[in-house]
Amino acid sequence: MNTFQKTFHALEIGDGGDGRWADHTRALWPTAEGWLTDEGRTEEGAARARTLFETHMPELVPILDLLAGRLDRPGGETFLTHAAIRPFFSGCTQIGGGGVLLRNYDFAPDQCEGTIVSSRFLRPVIGTQEAGWGLLDGMNDAGLVASLTFGGRFVQGPGFTILIALRYLLETCETVGQAIGRLRELPIAVPQNVTLADHDRAATVYVGPDIPLIEAADACAANHQHLPMAQDQEAFTRTRERLAAVRAAGPDVAAMLRPPLYQTAYEAGLGTVYTAHYRPAEGRVTYHWPDARWEQSFDDFTPGHRTVAIGRSGV
Repeated sequence: MNTFQKTFHALEIGDGGDGRWADHTRALWPTAEGWLTDEGRTEEGAARARTLFETHMPELVPILDLLAGRLDRPGGETFLTHAAIRPFFSGCTQIGGGGVLLRNYDFAPDQCEGTIVSSRFLRPVIGTQEAGWGLLDGMNDAGLVASLTFGGRFVQGPGFTILIALRYLLETCETVGQAIGRLRELPIAVPQNVTLADHDRAATVYVGPDIPLIEAADACAANHQHLPMAQDQEAFTRTRERLAAVRAAGPDVAAMLRPPLYQTAYEAGLGTVYTAHYRPAEGRVTYHWPDARWEQSFDDFTPGHRTVAIGRSGV
């Protein structure tokens, strides 16, 4: 099995107004603008995306305007609403409990931004950034942490990417209960599973364009929801096998770095790119790879970069 070298960056962007976020995002723009849907490139589609954002995420509208102005690219504002973005499908396994959240993010390495961001938009947030200011996972200074996995069903509807939904939850909520209440009201474009944890509680919820929010039996998730799944999909993703494995292991970093939780099907977009271990009560996250680790926290966030090996090496 091939191993890959991938460089991860840690970036402190503050409130987004001093140019650090814009410089980083402009460098990615030739790729990022390809995420926009054809509808989002029209005046009508852009207006609908803006209205949806204003309706459901009013607290973030001033941040949207600031970042769009700094980005200064045609279609930039619509892109940043995350309400007119092409769907993406990933792997991932995650578990919350005991005041921690542990997750594997599985995707094509060259299509993952690999940026760890510390921001202060409405409040301090640290997370793994994707698509401008969306988050694959992250935590806030109140001790709330959130992480996503694809829900396994290839349906789509009007609404937001889960990336901006996680950003919104971490900017505006302090507890798992608050986050579930807000997520219940957000239209999400593609089926997704969200695991949440705070000091006292952990939960996984299923969301999507064709279902109401449903709370899972425990705070674990792979890449299926409560609905039946085809056998060939299980054979390809091993989602039920991974869910059983993470339930049996609990929040154990060593288990996440071993098969079946650590995946190596990188050519199919199902290889583990990183393992993130969040301890929100400490305001701390440690990123793990088979032969490396990188810790960041609110008290000691260190910008820079690390090039790591991902794949079988060290597993």
